[in-house]
Order: sequence, then C-alpha cells, then structure tokens
Amino acid sequence: MDIASIIGLLGAVAVIVVLILIDGGNFAQYYDKHAVIVIFGGAAAATLLRYPFPVVMHGIPLAFKVALSMRKISHRDLVEEIAGIADVARKKGPNALEKIECSDPTLQQGIRYIADGYDADFIRATMEKDRDQTYTEMDEAQKIYRSIGDCAPAFGMIGTLLGMVNMFANMTDPSKLGPIMAMALIATLYGAVVANMVCMPIADKVHVKMVEEDIARAIIIDGVVQIRNQKSPQVVKEMLLA
Repeated sequence: MDIASIIGLLGAVAVIVVLILIDGGNFAQYYDKHAVIVIFGGAAAATLLRYPFPVVMHGIPLAFKVALSMRKISHRDLVEEIAGIADVARKKGPNALEKIECSDPTLQQGIRYIADGYDADFIRATMEKDRDQTYTEMDEAQKIYRSIGDCAPAFGMIGTLLGMVNMFANMTDPSKLGPIMAMALIATLYGAVVANMVCMPIADKVHVKMVEEDIARAIIIDGVVQIRNQKSPQVVKEMLLA
C-alpha cells in the first residue's frame, strides 16, 4: 500500500472539511444536484467520447489500484534476489529453479521459462511483449484520469455560465439571485476539486509508477536472460546494478 497516496487523499478531504467547518459547518449548502450532474455527467460523457467504453471501464479501477499500490521489493533488493537465483542456477543447474519462489510474479515467470528450457531470444521477446502490454494499459489508465481532470473544470465553468444565465433571467426577483449564484459557483468548486485533488494527482502518481515498473521489468528481463546464458552471479549483479 502506498502510504503517500493514502495520506494525500485523506489530507485533501481534511482540508475541504476543515475549511467548511471554519466557514460555519453547513455542509448542506455545498451540495447541489445540478452541479453534480454537470460535473460528473459531463466529464463522463466527454471521456467516453475520447476513449472506447472497455478502455474506460478497465482504466478507471486500474489507475486507482496502481496509485494506491506499492512494489513489494525495491529495485536494489530485486537485483540481489536475481543474483541469488543466478548462483543457484550456476551451482545446481536450471532444473533447480523449479523449486524457487520469487517475490515478483514477472520474475517467477521468467525463472519458469529458464527451468522449462526456452532459449534466451524467446524469453526476452515474450517478457518484453508482456511488459509493453502492461505499460500500455497503465498509460491508458493515467490518460483517462488526466482526461477527466481536463474536463471537470471546463464543465464546472459550463455549470457556472448556465447558473449566471438563470440568474440574469431572474433579475426581477432579488430574493433568487443569491441562491442561484451560489449554485453556479458550486459547479466551479466541484470541477476544481475533482480535477486538482483527485484526477490529476492520480494520473501523475500512475505515471511515476509506470517509470518504476519500467525499470523493474528491465532489471528482471535482463537478469533472466543473463541467467539463461549461464553468466556468473557477480557479472549478473554488476550489470543489473549499472
């Protein structure tokens, strides 16, 4: 679990709650169904126009999961683990790798390929295809959240403009001007909150995780190929550390 993401999300909610409480604590006045419809309905519609429906349905939960997840093992520890596996393969042969349990599922897959006797070219090509697929899915997921983050403030402005039109249409009744203007501004508030406190931070965090995953996959692929080519554990370690 990525503690930074949890703290950031809870901190953002806490800031909003504290500001509302300081202003009088009336949460009801910050809710408006028209603003909810224009922000969430409009952003959802615009996102579906940009991306296919299956991509959106897969990308939304994937990005949230990636943003909150954390790799079980660091890159340096991953190098140490691969070097240990290389030592086992060199001393006991590839068949001994069948009994090894790895901390990373991608590394486990690569070790299974070695134990099954696949050649180095097949192993590299297969694992690189899997890496590219994972990277593409993560990239689509962060683009979806970035798209929602782009749309939300724009639809908040649309909601505000609609509210102002309604306000000017009721200028003859001063008692309606205050509530209508408040409703119009709430749409802008919702758009800013959704974009800057949820969607854009999640998109940026997924991008960071993509870079981390790309480095980890490169370490694993190169390490597995070097083990398949029967390189010494020290050579494997030095190469991966570089």
